[in-house]
Order: sequence, then C-alpha cells, then structure tokens
Amino acid sequence: MALIVRAGTPTDAEPCGRICYEAFCKINTDHHFPRFYVVVAECDGRIIGSNAVDERSTSAGIGPITVDPQTQNAGVGRQLMQHLLDRAAARRVPGVRLVQAAFHNRSLALYTSLGFASREPLSCMQGPALHVQLPGYAVRPATPGDRDACNQVCLGVHGHTRDGEVREAIS
Repeated sequence: MALIVRAGTPTDAEPCGRICYEAFCKINTDHHFPRFYVVVAECDGRIIGSNAVDERSTSAGIGPITVDPQTQNAGVGRQLMQHLLDRAAARRVPGVRLVQAAFHNRSLALYTSLGFASREPLSCMQGPALHVQLPGYAVRPATPGDRDACNQVCLGVHGHTRDGEVREAIS
C-alpha cells in the first residue's frame, strides 16, 4: 500500500466525517461507552443543521450546533436547541451547559432567550507544555484513584460533577 499524507481539502470532509463516525462508533460500542445524542434538521430531504448533547455526566453539555449558512436566521437553530433542552428535561438532567463564541451575538441572543446565562469567559490556549514546576505541587497523569477527587473539585467549582468525562479521560 502506497500511503500518502497530505493536507485536507473541502472534498475530504464527507469521507473523513464518515470514517470518524464509524471509528468512534465501533470503539464506543466495543467498550460500552455511552454515545452522544445527535439530532439533525432536515428540509426537503436535505440536512441543513445538527446539534449534539453529551450525556456522560450529571450536567449535559450541548453542542456543537451547526446550521447551513443559507438557512440561518430562520429558526432552525432554535428548534435544534429546543429539542435537546426538551430531552434534558425529560431525562431530569439538573443542568445543561454549552460554550458560545463571544463574538457571535446572534447565537448569544438565542441562548439567552432559551434561558442560558453567561457564567464565565473561556479561552482556548494552545502551545507546548512549559515544563515548569512549582514548589509543593506535582503534576502527573490522573489515575482511576483520582476520580473522586477530580469530581469533588468540579462539584465545588461548578456545582456538579463531570464523572463520565473524568472516567473516560483517565482511561
């Protein structure tokens, strides 16, 4: 087999999406991991949007929501969000969280109208590890024995645990 590694192009999106889904579906099924619940918006036989909810922990995490740019601002996003909020309510989930891009005021208005409140800013920072050590503190990979402590920190900071995410991250 002659393997070529190259930069991706827009035409690669469909096969990459399919491969990503099939690969994670198989490993999740093999290990009995819960899956994300996903909904799609369809109009005249064409998918025009989607949304997902992460149900691994006490608090549900919604997103990412996507709506075809040609059909935005017509209520599709609201219906996708409402479907997942209804599901969370039916499952008696005590809280729902999401991350919203601060510059996108239309989505901020949508989420606010659905009852969400801004809690804190979030920054995505990338780069190499600094390899800095602070006296009296140790950084190490988490182990299964750390699960309860991690959940207690999350409970103290956010008011809920993220047990499913912590368990999967450790494994």
